[in-house]
Amino acid sequence: MQSDRKTCLRAARLLMVCAVVGVASQALAQSRIESQFRITRLKYSGGGDWYNDPSEEVNLLRFAQKETGIDVDPRYEFVDLSGERLFTVPFLFMTGHGNIVFSDFEIQRLRAYLTRGGFLYADDDYGMDKAFRREMKRVFPDQELLELPFTHGLYHSRFEFPNGVPKTHEHDGKPAQGFGLFWKGRLVVYYTYESNPSDGWADPEVHGDPDQVRQEALRFGTNIVVWALTH
Repeated sequence: MQSDRKTCLRAARLLMVCAVVGVASQALAQSRIESQFRITRLKYSGGGDWYNDPSEEVNLLRFAQKETGIDVDPRYEFVDLSGERLFTVPFLFMTGHGNIVFSDFEIQRLRAYLTRGGFLYADDDYGMDKAFRREMKRVFPDQELLELPFTHGLYHSRFEFPNGVPKTHEHDGKPAQGFGLFWKGRLVVYYTYESNPSDGWADPEVHGDPDQVRQEALRFGTNIVVWALTH
């Protein structure tokens, strides 16, 4: 079963990569619905509002399609770590303001997902930092979240971000930071702190951000998508 899951997840990522680089074939056309790129929200326990701002993924997907030509399915969907569908999605997104709790089984599942080709982007919506770091330490006990240097390819994969993560919201006024966890040299978890770019993806009336700030956040989100699909 683990082999089937690994094959399925790799196939999903391969189809997305083909879309990014512009590969076209009859097989891809026939499986367009299955190959359309989706961002899947991660549902978790612990009391945090994992479900907030459901317009975020939809708007980012539409923007990324316009800017890159990636074939997307711009809708809000979510998955939990215990469900079989986990291994069919190439890109997980999680956010929230509070606590996060994974069961031992969910920890095993998340590690399996990430080490078999999956990717997780987590954005601290203000208040989830302590819980997120605690749970990630359970997933990869032998690792610490490492801050990515500004030269990392993610900051240059589509749009240029020479100073790293953009500052979408102030929060505590600390510098915006981007951290990563790696598996065999591949970035499998990317985490933004004191920046909150995903809030900039939401509908304009949700947070009232200036258009310039929203556009910057959407460009940055597109960089994350492109990096995840091509590495």
